[in-house]
Amino acid sequence: MANPPPPHGPYPYAPPYGQQPPGPSPHRPAGSSPRPPLGPYDPQPGQQAPPPYDPHPHPHPYPYPYPYPHPHPQPYAADPGCQFCGARPAVQATVRGHQGILVLMRFLSRRGMFCRSCGLATYREMSAKTLWQGWWSPLSVAVTPITLLLNLGPRGRFRKLAAPAGGFGPSLDPGRSLLRRPEALLFLVPMALVVLAVPTLFVLGAFVEGAGLGKAPTLAVGDCVRNEGDWQDQDLEIVDCGAADAEYKVTRRLNTSKDACVGGEMLADVEYSPDRMTISCLAPAR
Repeated sequence: MANPPPPHGPYPYAPPYGQQPPGPSPHRPAGSSPRPPLGPYDPQPGQQAPPPYDPHPHPHPYPYPYPYPHPHPQPYAADPGCQFCGARPAVQATVRGHQGILVLMRFLSRRGMFCRSCGLATYREMSAKTLWQGWWSPLSVAVTPITLLLNLGPRGRFRKLAAPAGGFGPSLDPGRSLLRRPEALLFLVPMALVVLAVPTLFVLGAFVEGAGLGKAPTLAVGDCVRNEGDWQDQDLEIVDCGAADAEYKVTRRLNTSKDACVGGEMLADVEYSPDRMTISCLAPAR
């Protein structure tokens, strides 16, 4: 039969709480007064009881816990600095680039915080590469100018910043301006040729038209011609009727709807008539 548990827990010989055990204590020197029993403070007559213990006697001047809000705001909390060198001031921007690869295209971009020097260096590098890498696919011919125009916005924001200071490393070197780089020359030379070619073509066209070059000759009745092409795509040239290469002779023009060519005659295109509306009849010269 099991024994019942002692009435005072696992330590039956322990004194009640607040009382000292009889006899000397191994933790108290001999002859010292025993510790008074625990309990509420009982002041003597004429004495005032002390206030209850407060673990936080001095209230915190900021009722909100750190960091909501931070008791000491940081001077650069809204400006984290340049992502390349850590310098300030810096601005958030996106610099874009483009590459054309036959039938494929690549859209490039660099987004982040830029100081003045690092921003201009990134703008000039990506724009210079776009100038000579962005034209080599059909759609890139239209995308490349748009990309270069979009980069003018970040460039203007970079130029408005003050000189970078206070970074953890050196800033990027902007280098030479965009128009003074070899990549820009690869773009400017073809563009200059295109600009010069447009008025040159107009001048050549006016000269050819004035000289009558490439213009269909006007056939008159009695002229002899030679056809250098087929009859679906005629290429008639006026020749001497006594020459060996004379093939056809103009016999009449169909000025009215009642006129018609006789059997065996060919029809000349209307472009060979004076008014470019009348058909001429061509009979064999021999």
